[in-house]
Amino acid sequence: MSYEMFGGMGFLWMLVVGIIFVIPAWRICQRIGYPGPLGILILIPFANIILLYFIAFGPWKSKH
Repeated sequence: MSYEMFGGMGFLWMLVVGIIFVIPAWRICQRIGYPGPLGILILIPFANIILLYFIAFGPWKSKH
C-alpha cells in the first residue's frame, strides 16, 4: 500500500486541528472583551503560551 494516496490528508488534518483550537480561543477572547481574531495566536508557537498567560492573568474587559 502506498502512502501517496494519503498525500492531501496531511493538509486536511492540520486544517481540522487548527479549527479545533482556534474556535474556542476565538470565543474565549470575545467573551472576556477582546477581539476574536486574537484567538488565532493560539496557532503560533510561543505566542500561544503568551496568549494563555495574558488571558489568565490580564485584565478582563467583560461587561459584568
